[in-house]
Amino acid sequence: MKYFLAFITFLPTISINAQNDSACACCTNDHRQFDFWVGDWEVFLNDQLAGTNTIILMQDSCIIQENWTSVNGKFSGTSYNFYDAHNEQWHQTWVDNQGGNLQLSGYLENGSMVLRSSEVMNQKGVPIYHRITWTPNDDGSVRQHWESSPNSSDQWSSLFDGLYKRKEAGQD
Repeated sequence: MKYFLAFITFLPTISINAQNDSACACCTNDHRQFDFWVGDWEVFLNDQLAGTNTIILMQDSCIIQENWTSVNGKFSGTSYNFYDAHNEQWHQTWVDNQGGNLQLSGYLENGSMVLRSSEVMNQKGVPIYHRITWTPNDDGSVRQHWESSPNSSDQWSSLFDGLYKRKEAGQD
């Protein structure tokens, strides 16, 4: 009982200190590097609609959440993207409705966000690496190019090369 009362007495101090700390932890330029991807998008593959993607800021702008749905609605997934100031890298964790997941890390390189996986096993049990590059275009669209490689070198094969176009206001 004595410890419970001490905790209850201490709790208001924690809440007051948290409320008075108004510094924005994720308002640095590094944290804002991937904001070009935030928005409501239609995603095209070879000029055909492949699906929609809604990208939002959450947790006081510390996390960028992706919500993908394929055009036929059979495939969907969510990713969480964040900048880690401790290792000065961006990280993405992707999980989808097919049981797939992918973890990527990387940096802004020459205006494009480039995230790479460590070695993962493909469906055949063969080790591969993934690299996904998001490039903002002058017209406001974003190119997403997903590639894989058996050895993380210059032998990359394209898996997806999509173009994100912003949905028009009122469009669903």
